[in-house]
Amino acid sequence: MTTEVGGGHKRFILRHLLDKILSTLVVALLAALVAVVLWQIASRYLIGTPSSFTDELSRFLLIWLGLMGAAYVTGQRLHLAIDLLVTRQQRKNQVVFKRIIHLLVTAFAGSVMVYGGYALVSLTLGLGQTSAALRIPLGYVYVAIPLSGLLICVYSLLNMLNPRINLIEKDHINR
Repeated sequence: MTTEVGGGHKRFILRHLLDKILSTLVVALLAALVAVVLWQIASRYLIGTPSSFTDELSRFLLIWLGLMGAAYVTGQRLHLAIDLLVTRQQRKNQVVFKRIIHLLVTAFAGSVMVYGGYALVSLTLGLGQTSAALRIPLGYVYVAIPLSGLLICVYSLLNMLNPRINLIEKDHINR
């Protein structure tokens, strides 16, 4: 593989690595969530004694699954988007609009998810808040927010720097 101008090869390797890690993590979280919910059902109806930790654990797994899934679909450019304004523009203006959108997504994820999420994690860890059933620090659960925000920022910047942004996203419209 040849190195492209502007570090394109390095961006490709970074994207591929992030895709692989995130897809594996999302699948593992989903599998764990299914297993925990099945155990809750089995313990309630087959054994007759509902498990005390599964409700809380399934909630925490769902939080992580949703946030890591949001980061993954941002990287795959499969997130929900209203592109009515973009598709009505001339082809050269579409690229500009798409780059502005990626910058806005990066600004939102950076300010709200990374900065705000970090503040939430710091606060809950500082106060020593723990979950009721599992007794784990809630800051560990909430760390999914800044981590997801950081991944969304990275993916949005990679999407913005992609020289084929117009061609790739045009294919999604024609499907």
